[in-house]
Amino acid sequence: MTCPMCAKDTDPKYRPFCSKRCADLDLGKWLTGAYAIPADAPEDQEEAAEELAKQMRKPH
Repeated sequence: MTCPMCAKDTDPKYRPFCSKRCADLDLGKWLTGAYAIPADAPEDQEEAAEELAKQMRKPH
């Protein structure tokens, strides 16, 4: 198995990474939202409620 950050061989101590540095780089990506999955869902609760109401009013 290779490190997902730099492709070097993994170190059992930091698996699946090769070092603490690569593990920290990966953690930083998670914390900054770099791994976020884009979505079409509205983030605002009021907007979400309005969208749901629109969907429920549509004839099926």
